[in-house]
Amino acid sequence: MKSWVASANQADCDFPLENLPYGVFRHGRRTAIGVAIGDQILDLQACAKQGLMSELQPETIAACSQETLNSLMALGRSAWIDVREVVTALLDEDSIDSSTRTRVETSLVPMRDAEMQLPAQIGDYTDFYASIHHATRVGKLFRPDNPLLPNYKYVPIGYHGRASSIVVSGQEIRRPSGQTKPPSAIEPVFGPSRSLDYELEVGIFVGPGNALGQPIAIDQADEHIFGLCLLNDWSARDIQSWEYQPLGPFLAKNFATSISPWIVSMEALAPFRVPMADRPDGDPAALPYLAGGDFGRAGIDLKLEVFLQSEQMRQLGIGPLQLSKGSLRDLYWSLAQLLTHHTSSGCNLRPGDLLATGTISGPEEGSEGCLLEMKHRSTPLGLPSGEKRTFIEDGDRVILRGYCEKPGLPRIGFGECTGQVSPAHVAV
Repeated sequence: MKSWVASANQADCDFPLENLPYGVFRHGRRTAIGVAIGDQILDLQACAKQGLMSELQPETIAACSQETLNSLMALGRSAWIDVREVVTALLDEDSIDSSTRTRVETSLVPMRDAEMQLPAQIGDYTDFYASIHHATRVGKLFRPDNPLLPNYKYVPIGYHGRASSIVVSGQEIRRPSGQTKPPSAIEPVFGPSRSLDYELEVGIFVGPGNALGQPIAIDQADEHIFGLCLLNDWSARDIQSWEYQPLGPFLAKNFATSISPWIVSMEALAPFRVPMADRPDGDPAALPYLAGGDFGRAGIDLKLEVFLQSEQMRQLGIGPLQLSKGSLRDLYWSLAQLLTHHTSSGCNLRPGDLLATGTISGPEEGSEGCLLEMKHRSTPLGLPSGEKRTFIEDGDRVILRGYCEKPGLPRIGFGECTGQVSPAHVAV
C-alpha cells in the first residue's frame, strides 16, 4: 500500500501505512490519542469531531476521543480492527477523495511538534524472566555449576513491578540510591548505585482482560494482547544483589522503567509471526495449560538493538555505539504463555495493564540484553571516545530500537525507547 503522507513511503520509515501504531500525545493544550504515519501523527479525536470516523460504533468513536487508550483497549479485537480499517482508508492514497483528504490533513500533527505521553493509565505492571539465554548467562555468574533453578523450564518466572515509576521514552532517569554491601564490608552502606544497568525488553499491553477468578485459556490469550512496545527495565545491580533474597526485586527496579511511546498492534505484526524456538532435547514439555494455542505462530521475528552514547561522545560529535542486538523469537516462553500463566491463578488483568518479557538475550556473544551479562567478557566495554564501561555512568544515554523486516514487506518499526541518566539526588 502507499500513503498520501509521503514520509510514510520511505524505505527506512518505521511507520508505514501497514503499521499504524497507537500513542498518546500532547499538542498545545490538548492531549489526544494518535496514530503514527511517517513523520506525522493522525489525531483521532480531531478525526472524530470532523465525522471522519462515523462508520464506527458510537462506543468506539468515544474511546478514540479519550486522552488514554484504556477505553479502546477494553473494547476488544473487533473494535481494534474496525479502527485500523477506517484509519487505513483515511491515509491510503487509493482510498480517499480530494475533499476528504483535505479534512484529514487538518488532523495531522508533525511528530516534532508533539510531546509524547504514556499511552495508557497503567494499573499494574508485571515483569517476567522469559529468556533462557539471559537466565543461564546471569545464573552462571552466581551459580557456575547450576545456573538454572529447577523450576525455570516448567513455570514462567515473574514478579510484580511498580506501575507508578513507568515513564515514557525521553524522560530523565535519576540514578537511584539504596543499601549496598561491598564484598569487603562487614555492614551495608547507603548511597547512589554504582552498578546501574539497562534491560532490553518488550512490553505487552493488555486488552479486555479477565474477571477475577476466571483464567484466560492459552488459545484465547492473543485476544487479550492489544499490542507491543519497547521497554527498558532499569536495574541497580548492587542494590539488587543485597536486597533480593528471599523475596526478589524491590528498590533495585522500582525507580524507573522506560517504555517507547508507540504501541504496535498484533495485526501489524501478523506477517512476522513465527514458530517459537525449539526446546532443546531433554527439556520438559510445557504443562497442558501452557501447551495449546497456535504454536506455529507463537513467536514474533522482532529484531531488537541497544545503543549507548556517553556525554563525552555527544560533546565530540560521536554517534551512539551499538552494544548488542537480539530477537524476540529467542524467548523460551511465548507472549501467550506469559499472559495465560499470569491469569492461571485467577488473577484479573485489566485494560492497560503492562507485562514485560524480561531481558531478551540470544545464545551468541553480542546478543546480551544487559551489561551484567557482559561481565563474562575478559575486558570492559570500550567506547569510541576512549571511555570504558562495566555499568551505566551519569550522562549516558541508552537507546533501544526494534523493527520487523521481511523480503517483499515494508519495515514495521517501534521507534525508539531512550533514557538518559542523571546524578542521584543528594540527601539533605
